[in-house]
Amino acid sequence: MLQNVAAVLLNGVHPFELGVVCEVFGIDRSDEGLPVYDFAVVSAEGPSLGTHVGGLTVSTPYGLDRLDEADLIAVPAGSDYVTREYPPELLDALVRAVDRGARVISVCSGVFALGAAGLLDGRRCSVHWRQAEELARRYPQAIIEPDVLYVDEDPVITSAGTAAGIDACLHIVRKEQGPEVANKIARRMVVPPHRDGGQAQYIERPLPRSQCDTVGEVLVWMEQHLDEEITVEQLADLAHMSPRTFARRFQQETGTTPYRWILRQRVLLAQRLLEATDETVDAIAGRTGFGNAAALRHQFVRAVGTTPNAYRRTFRGPEAGSDAA
Repeated sequence: MLQNVAAVLLNGVHPFELGVVCEVFGIDRSDEGLPVYDFAVVSAEGPSLGTHVGGLTVSTPYGLDRLDEADLIAVPAGSDYVTREYPPELLDALVRAVDRGARVISVCSGVFALGAAGLLDGRRCSVHWRQAEELARRYPQAIIEPDVLYVDEDPVITSAGTAAGIDACLHIVRKEQGPEVANKIARRMVVPPHRDGGQAQYIERPLPRSQCDTVGEVLVWMEQHLDEEITVEQLADLAHMSPRTFARRFQQETGTTPYRWILRQRVLLAQRLLEATDETVDAIAGRTGFGNAAALRHQFVRAVGTTPNAYRRTFRGPEAGSDAA
């Protein structure tokens, strides 16, 4: 049973990410019949810690020995967590916790502390999409899933950005104490108890241009004709190559096939139109070359992890209109 929770901090901790953990596990809600956790904020670097907010410090009487009794240890994000060196005593404490059956959870860049402790080796994990490449470089044995909000690879739970930390914490509550408890906590926080989709809907993917010496002009043409039926033969003719040579050169320079490249650009255009216009999903399907709302919805869900209408509501608010998709 989950009873004892500790949030462990280092210099540069982000107060909001710390607040996420405190909000779920550190507040007494016994007046609503909710469980009360034995919660403590622990310092890995002395009794007073700086934060990334100017002039704001965090003080706590608890040191790393407090982690030895925790059922769950949370590592919130912090400045320079991606590149900093971690105290060996902290890393040892995290490993001991997992070895004795406790869980550890990271919020955003806190995952780099888990990586430094070797707790990501051979495990699936999540991280903020902007830090996925660096996490993979530093910890090549980690199995990174950059498009999801959180990963439960019990006893190691990792979450992506700030709000994904809420999702992961509520997931742990739901897993240990049932959906009713998790739902009540979420209602008090005025957040959804569970969010559909994943990070994919928040990832900025600029159109690839680098190292496209041969097919660069063809890429520009493709972007300008996303609403049309396009064949490899047509593209090869534009590039003055045989279809086979063009397909091979395209793969070498873009890292993908012409079909997958144009499919991704069509989804990106649909995202921009959903964010910036009031056009119906049918109209957007026509402008992006999908033909109809059903085809757009199918490809959009595969690429982004949510429906076009849900995506529009996320970025434009619940007042955004809905239609057949």
